[in-house]
Formats: sequence, structure tokens, C-alpha cells
Amino acid sequence: MRLPVCLLAALCLAVSPAAAQDYPNKPITMIVPFPAGGGVDVIGRIVAEKLSAALGQPIVIDNRGGAAGVVGTRVAARSAPDGYTLVMATSGTSAINPNLYVNPGYHTLKDLSPIGLISSTPIVLMAHPSAPQTSLADVIASAKREPGKLNIGTPPPGTSAQLAGELLKSMAGIDYTIVTYRGTGPLTTDLLGGHVKLALNVLAPAMSNLQSGSLKALAVLAAKRSSLLPNVPTTAEAGLPGFESGLNYGLLAPVGTPREIIDRINRELRVIVASAEVRARIAADGGDPMPSTPEEYVADIEREDAKWGALIRKLNLKVE
Repeated sequence: MRLPVCLLAALCLAVSPAAAQDYPNKPITMIVPFPAGGGVDVIGRIVAEKLSAALGQPIVIDNRGGAAGVVGTRVAARSAPDGYTLVMATSGTSAINPNLYVNPGYHTLKDLSPIGLISSTPIVLMAHPSAPQTSLADVIASAKREPGKLNIGTPPPGTSAQLAGELLKSMAGIDYTIVTYRGTGPLTTDLLGGHVKLALNVLAPAMSNLQSGSLKALAVLAAKRSSLLPNVPTTAEAGLPGFESGLNYGLLAPVGTPREIIDRINRELRVIVASAEVRARIAADGGDPMPSTPEEYVADIEREDAKWGALIRKLNLKVE
């Protein structure tokens, strides 16, 4: 019984390099685990357009929304590892969801192979112009002066911005009430109307309002200032070193995808992300280009997994 199995394994090993050399010879599917029109979808379509031209094959976007990205990412993790299924990922789908959901159906680094990072968009502490707080220090002081009375709006529970609110509480040693909204749209509407005075959210949905002065940015939760908000201090500059929270975008493939294919896509992806046109398009959506090697992306996922996993366990958060 062992001989046929050994022969089959040998044939698979022999075929794999040939298949990689011939790659790609048919259309590629890129799963975007969120609905069309959102930030992940926008970045995915930018990359798909340029990657299709570089590889010489169509790349078909497959929007598989549901459970904050779990549904589409799980589909990708269970797909054939032949390079013809890719999936857009965020810090949420790759690091938060596997820790937050009881049974997400995948573990990122066991079931998926990182190809490369694409971009990063920061989370911003922002306020209505009528808010008395004009800095992160003011927010911390207000929360210390009246614990639990300050309200800060965020997107739904389990999102990177909502968890950033919990992380801020923990690291600053303060208490305030996190008011969660069903999405960034309702949150932005209430913030513009002054129904909630402070909010934490990714930059893209609020960028035009911040630039017009309809909202004011108090701090960027990142290691460096945003090129789109150059006058807004980082959390470290605002007096809270070590506190960083953003949303990184990247590209993954099912685990077992030949390394030759991973490297081929990564080479093209780095050229694409470094191009002036794509950098400008990413910036217009509130992000900063972030090209990387597969190994650098692995390290990024490991860091994010450790950070968010520790917080989720500390708060005993779980989603069925």
C-alpha cells in the first residue's frame, strides 16, 4: 500500500514546480471578505487592476461579506492552494477575528500564507468642534476627573477601532463609556451632529470632514504622523508612548500555495504598491503604502495577534 502513496507524493512534488513556472494560465479570484464599496474593497480593486496587468490574467473580485470578514476569509482558507485564490486581509481578519470568534474556521498563519502588506490606515481620535477636549491629554484628564461619564463613539464591537478604545482605557489607566455604532456611517453622522462629541475610527471615512474642519483630529494612533494629517500628533507625541492602533491591509493565499507563486505575486505587489499612481490612490483613501516581503508580513501578523489576543483575553471577549 505504501508504494502508490509514495509515487503519488513524488508526482505532486514533480508537478508543483512546473505548475508554478506556468503560473498563471487562467483567471484568478481575489476574495474580498467585505461588501463592495468599503475601504477593503477599494484597496482590493486597486491592487487587482494592477496585478492583473502584471500577471497577464484577469483577477475577479469575489465579495464575500459576513461576520466582520470571517466568512470570506474562511472560504479562502479552505480553497485549493494553487495560486488561483487570493484573499484581501486586514488586521481585523488576520489578528482580531481568530482571537475574538469562538470558531472562526481558520487560524491565519496555520491556514493562510502571507504574500505581502499593501497599506496601513491609522485610527484617529477625533471630536466635534464643540467638544471641550482639544487633545489626547484633555481626553485622559476628563476621563480621570469623572470616570465612566465621558462617551467615545466607535464602530461595532470587535472592530479595530472599538478595541483601540479598550486598549486606550487599559494603557492610560482610565475609564469612559464606549458607545458602539452599527457602522462608520451612523457613527460619522452622529459625530457631525454633535450627538456624540468624541470618536475613534479609521481615517478614511472621516478624512474629508477632518480636512474641511467639520471635525477635528486630536491624535493619530500610529507610530508616525499621517501624511494626510501632518499637524496632528501621534499618541506617543501626545503623551502616551507605546500605544499604537491602525488597520493594515495585505494579501494572503491558502497555505500550501507554492513558494514560487507567493514570491512571484509578492514581487509584482511590491512594484505596484511602490508606484506613484497607486501610492496616490492609497493616500486618497486615507492610507499609507506599506510594501513588504512575505516574512515581514508574517511578523506583522504575529505582532498584531499578540497585542489583540492579550487584550481580548484580558477583557474576556468572545463572539459566537
